[in-house]
Amino acid sequence: MTNSPAEGSFRALVIDDEQSVRAFVAEVLRSDGWTVSQSPSMEDASERLNEAPSIIFCDVKLAGANGYSILRTFKKNLPDTKVVLVSNHAGGVVDARAFGAYDYLVKPFRTELQLLSQMLREQLEGARKISSVRRTPAYYSDIELAGRSHAFLEVMKHVTRVSDTNLPVLLTGEYGTGKELVGAAIHLRSARAERPFIVVKCATISEALDVNPWEPAGGGTVFFDEITEMSSSLQAKLVGELQNVELRVIAATNRDLEREVAAGRFRTDLFYRLNPVSITLPPLRERREDIPPLAQSFANRIYSLSAAVKFSPEALKLIVRYNWPGNIRELENAVVRAAGLSDGTVRVKDLPQRVRQHSGRLSEIVASDGTDQPEVEDWVPLSEIEGRYVARVLEHTRGNKQAAARVLGVDRKTLDRMIKRHHVESRSFRTKTSTAAANSTANN
Repeated sequence: MTNSPAEGSFRALVIDDEQSVRAFVAEVLRSDGWTVSQSPSMEDASERLNEAPSIIFCDVKLAGANGYSILRTFKKNLPDTKVVLVSNHAGGVVDARAFGAYDYLVKPFRTELQLLSQMLREQLEGARKISSVRRTPAYYSDIELAGRSHAFLEVMKHVTRVSDTNLPVLLTGEYGTGKELVGAAIHLRSARAERPFIVVKCATISEALDVNPWEPAGGGTVFFDEITEMSSSLQAKLVGELQNVELRVIAATNRDLEREVAAGRFRTDLFYRLNPVSITLPPLRERREDIPPLAQSFANRIYSLSAAVKFSPEALKLIVRYNWPGNIRELENAVVRAAGLSDGTVRVKDLPQRVRQHSGRLSEIVASDGTDQPEVEDWVPLSEIEGRYVARVLEHTRGNKQAAARVLGVDRKTLDRMIKRHHVESRSFRTKTSTAAANSTANN
């Protein structure tokens, strides 16, 4: 049985308008040593601010309010409190982290709740035992991005400037540079923050769709992810709809939108409607000094609030040296995996093979003092790097496209287009795996 902490040490608040759900979550938490309070509504929960809970479990859908508005209220008044959103549907909370949530759970979740409870207790206990550690000064934003580079700070300045306006914003940058998170940051800093933030995956919108997927935004913000993937007929429909709805539009693309317009693949009128303000997110290879604080922030998710995770000098050198064609998403996946395998110190052996074996010659960018520039012929087109990376991920997932799409952070249709564009044969990876397995069986 778990030892109970001192009275009030580990407080939890459960917010749900269903009494049975509140009671269930409270029971699980109390059995793990938490002091638990329950609230059936936003109004009641707001009156419990003085209890300063360490963790809040909140249903996404509440009568008269929603989990996101409660999340915003508590993050503003109790910034150190962790908020976990709870939902009946996995798709309803996919943007939870972008709004500042610590995690989300999909019902039923007994096992996940128990594991999360234990992990949070370990974090809080570890934080007590270890004094605060002074880190290299860096800018940490509220969108889980970290950096100290001039390029990163310039992006954040633009975010601050445009947030208070109603202007549409176009975010450009490679895959994995954090466009959706920046879009959410603009929304959360705006006067529309209490309204919905709707993410529309343009590559998955059906031509025959009768209901506009951005309709639920209702005066909030709609984020069009990879806007250039939208068909010409849907582009025309969007132009007409945007004249009749009251919402803010943030669009994102990894392509040169002006070039798409010139090629006739993107409507000129839609381009001008989306492009009053444009912010370009730099790839990691152009902001290498941000890699250490980013890696540290990702690693700390594994080893709690104690900042116990460290990187050996050799491992950190490789992390900074690697070019990260998948940018922040790839870095996060690699660091979380490495931290999970480590003993508290991430070493070279914990890093993915592609990072360990990177020679540095393939567009090894530049030392901070500007030395060691590669020769021009050493540079490789971005499309080639993307193709190689897609092939590596498919090899890792043994040709499983669904798993590969999750690793890459894209949907299946986008992955299919990438595979076609780079002439990657996903079935060959299954064939290689099957052949290797058959040979192994024969040899045994």
